[in-house]
Amino acid sequence: MPCVYQLRVVLREVSPLIWRRLLVRSDTLVAELHAILPAVMSWSDTHLHRFRIHGKAYGIARLGGISFGDDPFEVRLCDFRLHRGEQFFYEYDFSDGWVLGVRLERSLPIDPTGVYPRCTAGRRAAPPEDCGGPWAYLAELDRHQLPPWEALEQVAAAARRFLDTGDRVILEEEDEFAEAIDCLEAYARLRPEYFDRKAINSQLQGLAKSAGGAA
Repeated sequence: MPCVYQLRVVLREVSPLIWRRLLVRSDTLVAELHAILPAVMSWSDTHLHRFRIHGKAYGIARLGGISFGDDPFEVRLCDFRLHRGEQFFYEYDFSDGWVLGVRLERSLPIDPTGVYPRCTAGRRAAPPEDCGGPWAYLAELDRHQLPPWEALEQVAAAARRFLDTGDRVILEEEDEFAEAIDCLEAYARLRPEYFDRKAINSQLQGLAKSAGGAA
């Protein structure tokens, strides 16, 4: 009889902690879980991946990647007979080396009115893809602990000169202005504290519908 697994997903080697809490059906396929985990981290699923469960690798084989001994469209989470508190791992993008620890917090009865999978809680934005991995991301965070005041001052100064002269060349040709804009855009994109559960659940609902799993 299927039930609901409450899973806590934690991105390893990054601090402050980045985590998500998920509700998924126990009969979720490994292939479906592979679609779910990048979605809750706002990753694009364009890199190779691998699950490590009970010492064995699982996943969807891709051209040029590793192969797996089991069909991910036939293996379900419940097949692993996970115990409360037990953890397995999901590796994503072998170049950057992201690792998610996935722990079974508890099993719950299925709510016939519920939609699964569903994100019920979480903290902080996941790192952007192709940023170099945990250490590179932490270094980027250190550079952006505070807003780039110097860049803001450069933009403000260029804007004042433009307002005084009306000459757009000031905005189009000044290298310092362009560099300051790039700096501000990078800071805005990072947003390490940003977590949008509603957006994540909207994407998960799309996965549920495409798999015929909406209840």
